[in-house]
Amino acid sequence: MQYLIGVDIGTSGTKTVLFDATGQEVASASQEYPLYQPQNGWAEQEPADWWRAAAATIRATLEKGGVDAKDVKGVGLAGQMHGLVMLDEAGEVLRRAILWCDGRTGEECRELMERVGKERLIAITANPALAGFTGGKILWVRKHEPALYAKCRHILLPKDYIRYKLTGEFATEVSDASGMNLLDVPNRCWSKEVLAALDIDEGLLARVYESPEVTGAVSKEAAALTGLCPGTPVVGGAGDNAAAAVGTGVVKTGRAFTTIGTSGVVFAHADSVTIDPLGRVHTFCHAVPGSWAVMSCTLAAGLSLKWFRDTFCRAEIETAAGMGVDPYELMNVQAARSPIGANRLLYLPYLMGERSPLLDENARGAFIGLSAMHTKYDLLRAVMEGVAYSQRQCLDVLRGMRISFSEMLACGGGGRSAFWRQMLADVYGCPVSTIASSGESAALGAAILAGVGAGVYSSVQAGCDALIRTNEPQLPDAARGAQYEPYYRLFAGLYPALRESYHALAALK
Repeated sequence: MQYLIGVDIGTSGTKTVLFDATGQEVASASQEYPLYQPQNGWAEQEPADWWRAAAATIRATLEKGGVDAKDVKGVGLAGQMHGLVMLDEAGEVLRRAILWCDGRTGEECRELMERVGKERLIAITANPALAGFTGGKILWVRKHEPALYAKCRHILLPKDYIRYKLTGEFATEVSDASGMNLLDVPNRCWSKEVLAALDIDEGLLARVYESPEVTGAVSKEAAALTGLCPGTPVVGGAGDNAAAAVGTGVVKTGRAFTTIGTSGVVFAHADSVTIDPLGRVHTFCHAVPGSWAVMSCTLAAGLSLKWFRDTFCRAEIETAAGMGVDPYELMNVQAARSPIGANRLLYLPYLMGERSPLLDENARGAFIGLSAMHTKYDLLRAVMEGVAYSQRQCLDVLRGMRISFSEMLACGGGGRSAFWRQMLADVYGCPVSTIASSGESAALGAAILAGVGAGVYSSVQAGCDALIRTNEPQLPDAARGAQYEPYYRLFAGLYPALRESYHALAALK
């Protein structure tokens, strides 16, 4: 039997899944690690935590699955995008990684667009300079930590640091590199023009591959830590959302997915480069060679619900532990106790600022309409509805760009909630389904890419056709959709009304 491994290096933790060649999950393991916020709006992690988690979970899946490591034909990596990992000449980490949800680089993003020109930057990189992207982070470190920057010899993205630890190779691939503001997205290579304008040495950047290409092989040192065989191929892999697209079969025109993980994403396949001139959504290279993707990213989707759980649901957490169930299962039941509209309560999910479609690192979360009659259940439902409305805003931008789709899939932790999926179907006005083979779409996508690189599948599309089946969709209810619509319209008008207040608040000491 042939096996494939997908490693998903997320923000809250790393999950590794061992699949057989038919796409069936054989074993999985996960390990969490901390997120550091030294200042309001900042977010950092230790790359060493990612590597410890990746090595431990790879070994655990092999042991749980009872699989001989020689039967593992390839390893694929998926990972949180945009994070800045800086290494010195010896390959040692110079500082904590600055993450995708970090909002400190507003000034540097303005500098980046001034140096390149906003229209030119969008034409080359398909995106404006955004606080979460990697280019602004590089400028920030160069400006604020010049001695450290002078020691930097390698710049990597989070999953590519794990690749380096597995193989010793400095490599990346087009889907993840698209989110750095440094890649020529139409031509799928580093932009010499942008790098020259920013005075960034291309030698600091990793070699760019296509996602299914083999980028290296597991070293003896990594094999000893992970249990893998030395020489096992490691492919390019993909940024987490492109990997999830592969893992849900969104590899052809007409297919899209919504993921509610820490962030929220609406992602649609495109056979050509389609760019929003306002930069409200992103255009990236897809993990499918020769194709692209249009996607949104909201920064605190599942994070909003996790924040609510950790802050207000201690009783639910304890009860769930006693019942042996996930606390979110109890929270779904409780949210359903509140009616559509949460008794006229709205939630803005801007806990980490907001990217799509607002492009404002100073936006912050809010409950609007809070009164003494509201219960915890109303607040809980309002959080879930607010996240759904934020995804609908992004979906409306894609529809305005004439990005068409006939299938919407749901994935991520939030996608496992039938209650939340039905809410999305009603708010979107379209059917929402899930894949049947596994809930771990990013890990499955990474494994499929590994299978292509190892020759198990002839192409990404062939791998998806062979492995991915969908469950029956949850259909939208027109009556419920009509009830949600006025609340969505109110939601869409709140950020413009609060924008100046957000910026004044950010300016306070």
